[in-house]
Amino acid sequence: MQIDRNIPIIHQAFTIIEVIFVLVVIGIIAMVLIPRFDDSAGRREAALQLISDIRYTQHLAMNDDHISKTEPNWYKKRWTILFNSDNYTDNEEAYTIFADTGGNNTGKPDESEIAVNPLDPSRLLSGGFSGKTHLDIRKLKTDPSSFVGTKRNNLGKTYGIKKVVLSRECKLGTSKRIAFDHVGRPLKGSLSSYTSPYPSVNRIITKRCKITLTDKNDKNISIYIEPETGYAHL
Repeated sequence: MQIDRNIPIIHQAFTIIEVIFVLVVIGIIAMVLIPRFDDSAGRREAALQLISDIRYTQHLAMNDDHISKTEPNWYKKRWTILFNSDNYTDNEEAYTIFADTGGNNTGKPDESEIAVNPLDPSRLLSGGFSGKTHLDIRKLKTDPSSFVGTKRNNLGKTYGIKKVVLSRECKLGTSKRIAFDHVGRPLKGSLSSYTSPYPSVNRIITKRCKITLTDKNDKNISIYIEPETGYAHL
């Protein structure tokens, strides 16, 4: 077969500018469409953050150096992660990591009792709380510099989480909190009501604990805390 050399051969190729333009268009389309197909991103990010902070609470409890066992109520000062929603969280779901070291053992965090954010030592690990001294996230609107908490701990404002529910396996009464003892075992309920350093069976989490986060689209994601080990995971 002979090639007719009189037929012109056309070489076609994209210029660099055309390639860049196509990539930019694809990027814009992806930014518009991906959130529509993956509305779970906020829920998952909130859950992963919470798992990390649950593990950090356990780490603080197991490596504690602020408790003196010569004090009669030393066991009430264990580290706790407390979930709350009130005026001081701007009525959004939030959480605070604290140890009830103030001496009154009220079960409510005071500013001096809250864990320092290891990623930003100028901040405390709270999204707002009502205690003897308040930490009001609403100040972010009026006086941002006066809020020393961590906004990401406010799950409602940061991730659109509207509800946090603890399963009956890790809930005592209306309390929405989990503490850890010195060997990392998860405990339930307010430590202020404990009467012994060795919790009764109904205070130790003996079955898998489930924490359900619900977003504003009524979609859920669940976190699990294993009994004894306190291991937290999706």
